[in-house]
Amino acid sequence: MKMFNRLALATAALGIVSALSAPAIAQEQNTLRFNHVLGPGEPFHQGFVEWAKRVEERTNGGLKIEVFHSAQLGVEEDIIEQIRQGANIGQNTDAARLGNYVPGIAVVNGPYFVESLEEVSSLADSPTMIEWQNELADQHGLKVVCFDWIQGFRHFFTNKEIRTPEDLAGLRIRTPPAPIWQESIRALGAEPTAMNFGDVYPGLQQQAIDGAELVYPNITAGKLHEVLKYANETAHILLVNFQVVSSQWFNGLPEDQQTALVEECRAVGQETSATVAKAVEEAKAKVQEEGMTVVSDVDMDAFRAAGEKAYEALDLAEAKNKVHEEIGK
Repeated sequence: MKMFNRLALATAALGIVSALSAPAIAQEQNTLRFNHVLGPGEPFHQGFVEWAKRVEERTNGGLKIEVFHSAQLGVEEDIIEQIRQGANIGQNTDAARLGNYVPGIAVVNGPYFVESLEEVSSLADSPTMIEWQNELADQHGLKVVCFDWIQGFRHFFTNKEIRTPEDLAGLRIRTPPAPIWQESIRALGAEPTAMNFGDVYPGLQQQAIDGAELVYPNITAGKLHEVLKYANETAHILLVNFQVVSSQWFNGLPEDQQTALVEECRAVGQETSATVAKAVEEAKAKVQEEGMTVVSDVDMDAFRAAGEKAYEALDLAEAKNKVHEEIGK
């Protein structure tokens, strides 16, 4: 009888331990479904896959990132709204779209706001940038994991040569729908036309648009050199990408998973940015091989002066000047 009681007590104790342990282990298992609009051949996609690998290894499988290219989870704006509601989804986005929630942060993707990787790096210590990120998280449910992913300079790709803002007059240029994008392209002389990246090729074929403002690797990845003749190097926006997740979801992660997600995002982002810089040169060479003409003798002073109108139109001149003062630009 004593032996039976001991076995019963041991079995009961083991059951209690199992009951307590199982939920604890389950809580450590988390998944982030990460969406981006770029193709699988672009450096950013490979970077996101590497980010996922490092986070999973560092957390011993506790946090997994599933990467979806080519907007497989949906349109960027729709995904961001799902993120705000607490979904375990992440999105590669930009300050322009985040400016829909915190207007000031949109300046990061304004014309000639930052013009080097060093200037982008200095943004991390800007008190105003930190304040804007806190507002995004606390009031709008969007946690910025990092913004160390630099996609390169955006240029105008068209079927006519562009050297001055006047050369863009009347041209319908594909541009994302966020206000800073629209006003920037309008200020620089063109007619902004909102369109998803995947629709650019047929849009050019059907003459729904006259060109697009993109980075060189976008051209090769989307085979846009087949429907465009000129790469006009206006370098009007240095494209800084932001990786965002739900602040509600992020706050529910164990601290070690939060740290891994952020630190590996920054590390891989910086490495990928260096890779992109090389890819830009390779893509530039490729489009020239495919018959595109590079127009490099652009009147940069004229474009910089024209770009100021975008900040004025959106009442962002003060925000721009404040951050510039903080980073010593």
